[in-house]
Amino acid sequence: MIPELPFEPAMELAGIFVGALSGGLAAVRKKFDVFGVLVLAWAAGLGGGLMRDVLIGAIPPVAIADWLFIATALAGGVAMYFFHPRLERARRMIAVLDAGSLALFAVVGTIKGLQYDSGVVAAIFVGTITGVGGGVLRDLLSAEVPAVLHHRELYAIPALVGAAATALLWEGGLLTSGTSAVVVAVVFGLRLIAMRFHLNAPGPWQERPRSRSRSG
Repeated sequence: MIPELPFEPAMELAGIFVGALSGGLAAVRKKFDVFGVLVLAWAAGLGGGLMRDVLIGAIPPVAIADWLFIATALAGGVAMYFFHPRLERARRMIAVLDAGSLALFAVVGTIKGLQYDSGVVAAIFVGTITGVGGGVLRDLLSAEVPAVLHHRELYAIPALVGAAATALLWEGGLLTSGTSAVVVAVVFGLRLIAMRFHLNAPGPWQERPRSRSRSG
């Protein structure tokens, strides 16, 4: 039996709200109108869950069917629209909360993939996409290269680690509420460490120039 995290409902709503704040902040910086702010807030808060549900066939996706999830995302957009000068100063706190939502969504997304019998490999992909999908959709809608693809502290990699650990625990019959919570904590810790020490994935390989030999 695949467990449900005891804190999953509240934390999932918190993750949606924090993701929506990041989407709303991106829209404000781009000087979008109120509709644009709400759209980006919805996309950032629920984009990962939307991609997950489409991939595993959970129709209709909660991103357009669950009124509480939608209201939570829109509330984040409204909060950023009205209070963005104060909230922008709290970027560090939002980043920490976003790390928590990344960790939770990666684990929850993997578990939901397993519940739909998607298989271990597919569940790992689904979990990773659930974790980072909202940010990707936010960046695409705001005409930015998705931040997970370039010069950013490790973001997708912790989500991938969490998704893989969750799926392997399930494969070994060790997935419980307790072990799931440990995985969430590990992913959260990895993300915070990456933020603190500015750890990045390697960039393009640069071949060292060969020294020219001098003749004569």
